Amino acid sequence: MANPMQRARISIVVPFYNEEPGIADFENGIRPALDAVPDCDFEIVCVDDGSDDGTLARLHAAAARDPRYVVIGLSRNFGKEAALTAGIDHASGDAVIPMDADLQDPPELIRDLVAQWRDGAEIVLARRADRSSDTFPKRVLSGLFYRIYNGLSDIELPENVGDFRLMDRIAVEALKQLPERQRFMKGLFAWVGFRTRSVEYTRPPRASGQSRFTGLRLWNFALDGITSFSTLPLRIWSYIGAMGAIVSAAYGAYILLRTLVQGVDVPGYASLLAATLFVGSMQLVSIGILGEYIGRIYVESKQRPRYIVRSKQTGAGLPRRPPQA
Repeated sequence: MANPMQRARISIVVPFYNEEPGIADFENGIRPALDAVPDCDFEIVCVDDGSDDGTLARLHAAAARDPRYVVIGLSRNFGKEAALTAGIDHASGDAVIPMDADLQDPPELIRDLVAQWRDGAEIVLARRADRSSDTFPKRVLSGLFYRIYNGLSDIELPENVGDFRLMDRIAVEALKQLPERQRFMKGLFAWVGFRTRSVEYTRPPRASGQSRFTGLRLWNFALDGITSFSTLPLRIWSYIGAMGAIVSAAYGAYILLRTLVQGVDVPGYASLLAATLFVGSMQLVSIGILGEYIGRIYVESKQRPRYIVRSKQTGAGLPRRPPQA
């Protein structure tokens, strides 16, 4: 942790994907918030995740106006988790603050995060006091996800906490040692541990644009989170199979005894068809769950890089530090 008596360097890490209309709002929102934090130098690491609009050009223009900007352009769209990883890898500050570009993570909260860090916290979470800015279905599904995830995983995920947080350099270096290719960053943040505090805030509506997390993308995101940090779904199907075998054996014994006592009757086909379809469906679901884990093994075994940097532009104001290995 930086010496509280020294001037600290803080890295703000922001992934961008097709955010061209909102970049001016981001600049105007982040500038006064950073200027209000005492005794700190800032760098703003902006990662363009392969945008197909004018996002990268506008970020380059922002870097020309403000030397605190560092603009990383990825070779294609790798996804938010990879873009966030790229920003953290290139951040050189004593502490790192990931945040979204849409200003739903209020920049004014950065001062409170830094204050808690200077008071001894190694990770400071920004926790939403309410989710009124989200739609009702999203609030319900989010609460359901946290309950299911924390019930299945050994690593507890703090509720109503997104990527917005402050991490001391010691936590950042621990995070950079995790080699996963398919990354569920919220789980990785929780896995590294360290002394943690939280600051509550109310999340405002998006300043511009709209969320790209559709219902299907949120479902896949939740599935990635569960399969990344828990093998309990595999164990559950072992239990279901064992229970099915016990029930089947008991029912078979009952049929045998009834046939010996009452003779053979003519069974109906409806019940047989229903039982066959039910068991077949259960098998397909269990194979699908097994396939999720095998797919993750396949991706990890190829050892492809998590992202590829196409370009990097650095502001000319502050003296540059290389990213700490």
